[in-house]
Order: sequence, then C-alpha cells, then structure tokens
Amino acid sequence: MRWADMDLLGHVNNVVYVDYLQEARVDMLRTHGPAAHTVELAEGVVVVRHEVHYRAPLTFRFRPVTIECWVTEIRAASFTMAYEVFHEDAEAEGGRRVYLQATTVLTPYVFATERPRRISEAERETLTVFLEPEPRAPRTPRSPARRESVGHYPVHVRFSDVDVYGHVNNVKYFEYFQEARIPLMERLGRDLGRADGMHVVVAQTDVDYKAPILFRLEPYDVNSRITHVGTKSFTIDSEIRDGDVVLSRARVVLVFFDSATQRSVEPPAAFREAMLAAAES
Repeated sequence: MRWADMDLLGHVNNVVYVDYLQEARVDMLRTHGPAAHTVELAEGVVVVRHEVHYRAPLTFRFRPVTIECWVTEIRAASFTMAYEVFHEDAEAEGGRRVYLQATTVLTPYVFATERPRRISEAERETLTVFLEPEPRAPRTPRSPARRESVGHYPVHVRFSDVDVYGHVNNVKYFEYFQEARIPLMERLGRDLGRADGMHVVVAQTDVDYKAPILFRLEPYDVNSRITHVGTKSFTIDSEIRDGDVVLSRARVVLVFFDSATQRSVEPPAAFREAMLAAAES
C-alpha cells in the first residue's frame, strides 16, 4: 500500500482498490501458469465490466495486503476473473479479514483495429489452470441517468489518465464517477448541514464499459441521479456520455457511516427527505 492511497477517513479509497486488482491480474497472467509468456493475455485485453463489493475498511500498514485472483468462466471471446483482498487474521472468521471481493469480465482486444477477438487455444490453456467455476449471478437492470438531472458533471480527461493504447485506463472510470457524485451530494446537502462524524462510504460499485474514452481537450458529460434510498444506504446510477453515445454506466451503493463507531448509521431525516425528493424528480 502507498500512503497516497488513503482517503480523508484514513481508509484506502474505493478507486484505489481497482488499481490493486489490475496489478494482481496482470501479475497472475504474466508470471504464473504454463503459458506465462502469453503477454497479450495480460496486456492486450479490455475490461467489459467490474463488480466490486467493499466488505470492510482497509487502513494503511507496513505489511502488504494479500490479493487472491482466479478465473471463474472462459467463453469464446471473453473471460471472467474473481478477486479477494484480505489479511491473514487468526481472530477473523475463516482466518482472514476480507476487505473486498470483486469480479471482472475481460475480452482480448486488437488495438490496431479497435475490435475484440476470440481467445486462442494457448490463452485458453493458460486460463484453464486458474479456472474455478462459479455460478453466474443475475444482473440488476440499470436505470438510465436523465441528461437533465441534478447530477450533471463535465469530466476532463488528464493526459496521465490514458494508457499505452491511447484509451483511458479502466481504473480511471471509477475516479470519474467518484468525482461526479461528490458535487451531487454537496448540492443536495448544501442547505441541510451535516451531522458530526457522519460520512458516506462506498459499499458496492458496478461499472459497464461500452466504448473507449479518449484524451481530448473538450470534457465528457457525466449524468448521475439517485435511484434508490434505503434506511442507511442509497444508490446512484451514472452514465458517461459523448453527445448521444453512452461510453460507460455505473451503479454505486453508498452507506452512511459514523467515523467514531465505524458503523453504518441512519442519516438526518432532512437529508434523507432531500434524497427521496431528488430520486422522485
């Protein structure tokens, strides 16, 4: 872990976890298995979807955090990986303290032609070594974000956001969605005030990648809206657009969090009412 990975609560920021997963995935595919020389499988792929479940806060420490990753499904032109981020802990259930569980759907990609391709036999052999099949969970349908919603945010791509292939790296999408929802929450709570010690933490993030985002001077549009409000949590659906073209969609579940007790809490009634009004508008 790096000191710069921490957020204002002293936890590893939700975006940084996705960077950890990317590092673990590339290491697994580059250095392990019978066809570890198949660099194309590690680097010549694009992410189609991330599903990330945040189980417990991870704080900075000098010993590394462990990441286990494996393959759960191999299809003709895509494969799915699963991950668990944890520390060995004899006092925790099962002997480990789990901070995050996630899955990623990836597809091999020909960047010269900007098209996906099928998995080769050598690549399938490599992936099969790591295969631990799991049943596929049903996907929750998305509610498209309204373009005129209160959550409009123009996102500017930084030159450092772009990978070697000229695309915005998959991790940066999480950062863009985070940047978009912060002013949304600020606008909703501007006149309500905040309870001492109450914060919002991310419980789950699902991101679908529809088309590459490229570097340019003009911003892209991010539109977000609250689609569900629970007792202690709420959901924000977002889209990144270039005009009428949807480049990515995300669904983020957030939980109200008391930094003193390190537990979820109910928000002030006025704040919840403001969110309900925004969800219904």
